[in-house]
Amino acid sequence: MPTSAPPTIQPVADQAAATALACATASRPRGFDHWAAEPTAATVPLIRSRVRSVLDGWEISAEIADVLLLAVSELVGNVVLHAADAGRLRVGISLRGGWLQLEVADGASSLPRLPHPRGEVDPDAEDGRGLLIVHLMATEAGGQLSVQADEFGKSVRVRVPAA
Repeated sequence: MPTSAPPTIQPVADQAAATALACATASRPRGFDHWAAEPTAATVPLIRSRVRSVLDGWEISAEIADVLLLAVSELVGNVVLHAADAGRLRVGISLRGGWLQLEVADGASSLPRLPHPRGEVDPDAEDGRGLLIVHLMATEAGGQLSVQADEFGKSVRVRVPAA
């Protein structure tokens, strides 16, 4: 029975890709890290661990770190479930001006429907709550969730105050 190699996570070396991922402004963030990986289920805990290490290094509070760790798990999981065929997964995290931004990008052109917090949620649905939970947690922390399309696919961003 053949076994597949464990998933790997690579730092993004292509400056254009890194710029498209999380550097929309010319100013360099205080902290910035980004990775590219295959969109597989085994990648989710690896990316989460990387993000946790970065947040620990930046001495981010446990409360804010929990928001971003849940967000990265949900967003990378969504790429695995809904956009793995696009073959592109990039994750970036930055700390600039008192704000943390997590960005998860994939190569699929279809945009997720952002949930309305007061909208009806089917109690019997097996999925569809992840973005709602991320949106609610980011909002409660004083931040926001956004989706942006570009020529490479789309990115979902979670932005929260660092303190």
